[in-house]
Amino acid sequence: MKITKHYRVLVAGLFLLSGVANASSTAPDRTLPVAVKLWNGNKTTSRQEYERDILTAVLTATERAQGAYKIEESRVDYPLAEDEASVFRSKGFDIFGTVAGNQKLAHEQKIIIPSPLMKGILGYRILIIRKADAQKFAAIKSAAELKKLRMGIPATWADAGLFRHNGYPVEEKGSFDDLFQRLENNEFDYVTFGANEVTGVFTERAAKSGKLMIEPSLLVYYPFPLVFYVNPKQPALAERVTTGLKAIISNGELDKIFNRYYGGLLGPLQLTQRTRITLENPILPKEMAGFKPGI
Repeated sequence: MKITKHYRVLVAGLFLLSGVANASSTAPDRTLPVAVKLWNGNKTTSRQEYERDILTAVLTATERAQGAYKIEESRVDYPLAEDEASVFRSKGFDIFGTVAGNQKLAHEQKIIIPSPLMKGILGYRILIIRKADAQKFAAIKSAAELKKLRMGIPATWADAGLFRHNGYPVEEKGSFDDLFQRLENNEFDYVTFGANEVTGVFTERAAKSGKLMIEPSLLVYYPFPLVFYVNPKQPALAERVTTGLKAIISNGELDKIFNRYYGGLLGPLQLTQRTRITLENPILPKEMAGFKPGI
């Protein structure tokens, strides 16, 4: 059969259309939401909600440029250090919020997004003590005096090593659930929580017995920024989160979320009126070396 020029053009055109159709069928559909797997365990409820809202704002700020999303959140707790360390490697999560320099991930591959999520408020530590010891703590005016007492902390929490590095006796064992019963039982003398969470923690977990109180005169401070860590296999997500954080910082959305959660807490805690004891943070990563709190 003789192949005419017209026939050759027609066949070429059909192949071209077929290629376009195949390319269209394999190209990602930007209208379909991308699943972002957030691990949000091992923390207080207020922090879980705050970090979820920050991530939502970040992804929303980049939605027009980078497409729709859906957050698949897990609040499963992993009390064992090796379980928390493997949230990316074996559990398949994409992102989670934690303190910068979290030692449980020291030997894990990860991408740190060095933009503080909470203005450093987590490093403003307020003590919960036994009411019977109120006068003892009111008399403390220096780090040397506080070092004579024992701090209690659940096993594997990031700030246990930080306190030890600064010369404080630490009783590290048990869980968040039994922490306040152990304080009542005189196993140690105090516990500390960030100014963002101490009121809620006390109300929800420590107030019931009537034997404990939020200590009103002391503030332990150390640089302790909260950041997002991203799965090293998700560099595009890391770039998106970085861009989104810059956007919500510049447009004031981060401030609005922070004030909605914590703006009403700072006044009653009277942070500037307290005796301030400052600690060094040896786990602060080099990306955050110049960190300054924003409150």
